[in-house]
Amino acid sequence: MAVAAVALFPLSLTACGGAAASGPKSPNTLTIQDYYDDAFDPIYDACAKSTGVRVEINHVPGPGLIPKVLQQSSSRTLPDVLMLDNPDVQQIAESGALSPLGDYGLRGEGMGPAVVKAGTYDGTLYGLAPAVNTLSIFYNKELFRAAGITAPPRTWDELRAAAKRLTTGDRYGFAMSNINTYEGSWQFLPFMWGNGGTEQDITTPETVQALQFLVDLQADGSISRSSIIWSQDDVIDQFLAGKAAMVVNGPWQIPTLQEDKSIDWGTFAIPTRLATQPTVAPLGGELFTVPRTGDRARMSRAGQYVKCLVSPDRQLQTAQVRQTVPADPEVAERAGRANPAMATFVTTMRTARSRTAILGPDWPKAATKIYNAVQIALTGKAAPARALRQAQGE
Repeated sequence: MAVAAVALFPLSLTACGGAAASGPKSPNTLTIQDYYDDAFDPIYDACAKSTGVRVEINHVPGPGLIPKVLQQSSSRTLPDVLMLDNPDVQQIAESGALSPLGDYGLRGEGMGPAVVKAGTYDGTLYGLAPAVNTLSIFYNKELFRAAGITAPPRTWDELRAAAKRLTTGDRYGFAMSNINTYEGSWQFLPFMWGNGGTEQDITTPETVQALQFLVDLQADGSISRSSIIWSQDDVIDQFLAGKAAMVVNGPWQIPTLQEDKSIDWGTFAIPTRLATQPTVAPLGGELFTVPRTGDRARMSRAGQYVKCLVSPDRQLQTAQVRQTVPADPEVAERAGRANPAMATFVTTMRTARSRTAILGPDWPKAATKIYNAVQIALTGKAAPARALRQAQGE
């Protein structure tokens, strides 16, 4: 990997993909660990310059980050600034590896409520995100016009009717990822939560209705039976190939769609069963934390560095680099006006929910039950109600 932007900011020393340098460090040198690539490094460098520190950056492959953090915690070699996917903050905070951000004057002022909840464990704030993401629906405007559909659907009935009308030949009217991983649970949540379902008990009538809706779409032929093995990237590939007229996905796909130029596309919020229900989609994105390293001077510097990373200017910069939504609602509105492609996601973020808000570190257990139930129902092994009861009892 190339060294990132060192010439622009002399205080920066970036070591992409390698381990942080060993040995004692000055309070003015901070180690940062994430699973990003070096496209984000200029933001790290900008905060290094503004806070007067040097930074050493260690990019870790996504699947390896949490095992590495747990090993570092046991060996007392944690970095000074640690980026975590927001559902993982609870687990790492529960282990005692993180320090409260309140110690550094960070209390989440101005941030969206879901962002603060995502970074809070047992009443204490441990992480904050400069920008976040969520889910909406991308649709092919040309196909909508050809089918005589004049407005995006707002309810499940309207979505089902539109999907049936748009399904023809080898093209499906609707596509989403129903894979048996957390990705599948993430995509099901807007239908479950928007209908009032809860992860505390996935057997409620509201969640049964949500799962029945997906089963009905598949029975109509509007959703491919292959959705149970499709990732979100597979879903957007179907859209780009003209084989899906509507797809559930996130704003990180916008650069790919803008680069392709072959599709006249738009976005709309994920419909709910009733028009009076709000869309409730999951909050995605990464939070920055300050691990307990035992070096108070560096921890204090790290706290000020995180404060820079979540400042309004860095939020806007992060949103541009990561194709995400600034965590501060007021900053997000500005970003939405500047980038109309983001407008739907900005609106959806107002009612987005943290996956760990209710169950905390037990969320992964619920997520596993959810995607198992979806798989059971869509493969025809059991009707939705029975599938959910079976998964809940696991």
